[in-house]
Amino acid sequence: MSEERPFNYLFDSAALNESLRRNKAVVCALSASYISTFAGYPLDSIKSRLQTTKQPITIPRLAALVYREEGLIGFYRGLWIPLITISFVRAASFTIYTRTKEYFRDHHWLTHNNILHVSTTGGIGGALSGSLISFGSAPFELVKVRRQLEYSIAASKGLRIAKPPSTLEAVRDIFRTNGIFGLYTGFRLHFVRDTFGTALYFFEYDGLRYIMGRLPSGEQGSTPAWLPIHNSLVPFLCGSVAGVTSWALIYPLDVVKTKVQQRALAGEPSRTVWDTFRRLVRGPDPKNPKPILYGLARIYRGLGVSALRSVTTHGLLWTFFDLTASYIDRLPEGRQSNIDQQ
Repeated sequence: MSEERPFNYLFDSAALNESLRRNKAVVCALSASYISTFAGYPLDSIKSRLQTTKQPITIPRLAALVYREEGLIGFYRGLWIPLITISFVRAASFTIYTRTKEYFRDHHWLTHNNILHVSTTGGIGGALSGSLISFGSAPFELVKVRRQLEYSIAASKGLRIAKPPSTLEAVRDIFRTNGIFGLYTGFRLHFVRDTFGTALYFFEYDGLRYIMGRLPSGEQGSTPAWLPIHNSLVPFLCGSVAGVTSWALIYPLDVVKTKVQQRALAGEPSRTVWDTFRRLVRGPDPKNPKPILYGLARIYRGLGVSALRSVTTHGLLWTFFDLTASYIDRLPEGRQSNIDQQ
């Protein structure tokens, strides 16, 4: 028998490979999420500013203004929040999504290989994922919005800040002003947005992957003749389309949520969801409402940069998710790994 290596007990590659297989959804979600979040965060920051600004402004002009006043760090203000929470949100989200699909498969529910069953199981998994995750993600997103809008919130208070507070200081300020429940400001809107948005997202993604030739085993088959693209581009295409279209459908709700949270953080009188939506669309004066098209344009302000962010983040997310999953699937089995180490 060959001599045992001294580090076999410290680093067992067979055990590591087996652990990666058991937790494949978590590992794939984490690795893909960190890359996609860092790539798309500047666009998310610009989106939040566009949603709350009262005067029309182009994206390049706003980006130049942010850079001039806050520097490059302004585009990444609050980045640590999603990077920290992504370990919880993405891992839990994909785990709930995949476990729900496995549960349906094990109980022979909606198991026919057609687009309706494939999309529906994905949508149900997404709805469960979005609703459950919202309880943990809502406080972190509120702090992220606070950090992104610090300058506009200070301006609404008639203040001018020379140096923005840190993330910890922002949390303390929210807690000091509104108590522990202040971290759940706008939670109902957040819950509805995440439940329906995540359901739409996974519904569309699984439906698109079915159309693009994904096999029941999960492997990518031949793409349809009307769109003959390389198999490696399929996750990016499906993730981008699902991200953009699902986000566009729930975008007005996100705008209202951000506006409600901004007013609460600035200490301004609260308004109902309907009143906030009406004022955004028709203006503050009910006797002299603004044209409906002008209001809709304001509601969808920032959708362009949001769409670009969705293409970037969700395309990269699923691309790296599939790459990581393929890598884990190709790992040697435990028995073979032990033989190789001897």
